[in-house]
Amino acid sequence: MLNIEAALPRQRDIEEAEPWSPENIEEFISEDEIASRVGELAWSIAEDYRMMGAGPDDPVHFVGVLKGVVPFMADLMRAMPADVPVSVDFLAISSYGPQTRNAGGVRVLKDLDTPITGKHVLLVEDVVDTGLTLAYLLKLLRARQPKSLRVCTLLDRESVRLLDMRLHYVGFPIPDQFVVGYGLDYHQLYRNLPYIGVLKRPGDVPVPQF
Repeated sequence: MLNIEAALPRQRDIEEAEPWSPENIEEFISEDEIASRVGELAWSIAEDYRMMGAGPDDPVHFVGVLKGVVPFMADLMRAMPADVPVSVDFLAISSYGPQTRNAGGVRVLKDLDTPITGKHVLLVEDVVDTGLTLAYLLKLLRARQPKSLRVCTLLDRESVRLLDMRLHYVGFPIPDQFVVGYGLDYHQLYRNLPYIGVLKRPGDVPVPQF
């Protein structure tokens, strides 16, 4: 049986590698699969927040982490039913490199525009891996005393997790691979792809389909 994690390029390997051409991007999660899963997540989120009393006077406040989360957050917002209102804000943080990924170094580049005290806050991420950055953000947001604080991530790279933490809503679990598309980038490129693809070197084995 093919070892998926051995076959796919790891995040840290990509960070040290040469640029890829579009021909070396192999589709991993299709546009249709993303759309279907986003709809399922929106339904689950709406059900939970109805039970928590969300409504016109108490909307669910989506907090997105720029930049990779933009397409996911926009689609998730549009998929939310009309009876569960949503408000939106964004944080921007420093991108991790080979060192900060393991050290948990985070610098806030853009803070929230509005206070979150007393609000139902849903932190929306594109990818969660080690959990170090997420832990920092949750600590930052909890200190502002929201009514509730939950996490939704499009992708969960659990195999590299360093901290045990709860992710309330997960789109897709993925192995330790470097993915692009649907907001995710390599040197700021490929964010516009409608699917999620794997970057691979010439000569790499094909990405398993499952």
